[in-house]
Amino acid sequence: MLAINELHRIAILQLPFRDKIEGTFLTSNLHSKGLFMLLKNRLFTPGPTPLLPAAQNAMAAFTAHHRTADFKALYTRVLADMKDFIGTANDVLVIASSGTGVMEGSVSNLTSPGDRVLVLTAGKFGERWRDLAKAYGCQVDLVERPYGETFSLDEIRAKLTPETRAVYVQATESSTSVRHDVEGIAKLVRANGSDTLFVVDAITGLGTTHLDVDGWGIDVVIGGSQKALMIPPGLAYCAISERAWKRMEATKNPRYYFDFRKERKAAAKGESAFTPATSLFAALGAALDFIRQMGNGDLAAGRKALVDNAELAAEMTRAGVKALGLKLYASSPGAALTAVSSPAGLDSGKIVKEFRESFSAVVANGQGDMKGKLFRIAHIGYYDFIDTVGILAALEHVLAAVTDKSVEYGSAVRAAQEVFAHSRNRELAEVAGVKN
Repeated sequence: MLAINELHRIAILQLPFRDKIEGTFLTSNLHSKGLFMLLKNRLFTPGPTPLLPAAQNAMAAFTAHHRTADFKALYTRVLADMKDFIGTANDVLVIASSGTGVMEGSVSNLTSPGDRVLVLTAGKFGERWRDLAKAYGCQVDLVERPYGETFSLDEIRAKLTPETRAVYVQATESSTSVRHDVEGIAKLVRANGSDTLFVVDAITGLGTTHLDVDGWGIDVVIGGSQKALMIPPGLAYCAISERAWKRMEATKNPRYYFDFRKERKAAAKGESAFTPATSLFAALGAALDFIRQMGNGDLAAGRKALVDNAELAAEMTRAGVKALGLKLYASSPGAALTAVSSPAGLDSGKIVKEFRESFSAVVANGQGDMKGKLFRIAHIGYYDFIDTVGILAALEHVLAAVTDKSVEYGSAVRAAQEVFAHSRNRELAEVAGVKN
């Protein structure tokens, strides 16, 4: 067996972008300039997101077999709690998969070859809906908007027909940070008739956006473990309406692992249809307990607090970015992340690299055609005030390093502080009003 100091040396050598001096990790950028600083790796990406420590501990300690009473109790409790986290009375499934797996299942279970569906796309993940629907033989009508924009309700209304079997959209398009008007779209779908189902990819939206799933009539809403739930990738979940369950009995597209009916039948007995990701379920249980604590014992109130936290962090970030003279990429920005246009003539990859090399902070570049044009700072899940202020302070130094323009240090942080102070004063006034 290798000695502990040898294991430590190997671990250090495997870490990228850092000099290693007596166990203290320094960026090569700063070290070369004679600056010595201990660094902590921090994720500011829209998935995976930072892990909740309690969830990490639960995941590491969990050893129960998936066909035992202990796991059955955990599984049953988690499925019940997920209803409160999503905010639905509908049955919830949690499946070992990426979010895309449940997106695919929401096409294969709800459509037959030749069915007409409407896909609303304004980014990489809207395009994923389009490609999935085509893969299963659907006739795909599109409402398309350029990256960074959202749809008008008139555009959607004009595309809906009595033959439209389903409408697919994102709550938040995480490739651009755009938030779509899910409530408004839902009203159009319901007005179109009972034969049209409404399916929402809220993988980034759940836990960052207030969604009234049952009240608005969302038939399938989809989430992923690596977002607001603060645990690693590997679980996808969805809430499914009775209308959608009935549709599954008549559709003809092939399905096997993602046959939602199998999972519903197994879940009724406290089991999964196939081998579940047991340790991730333990982590999920711990995350749900943490969110419940955020709501003083009420999981639904905790969900609201989690969303409000994301909304405040996003507002602070947008204010800080604007104070530095940068432009937001999205016309209708969501709370999950902030997409920022790169300064003219500057590849955003240089900004991403400077964050990583100087501060060990990981922000996301643009995707596909947007690569080099924007960078994305997330505030999903386990982010707080200090994370938000810290990344804006780092952004000031990053801009100074990669541009030839002077930066007023403290300007982004000051703008974010003012947003926070205003929010806190408003909350204190509301509390005082209630007491009086």
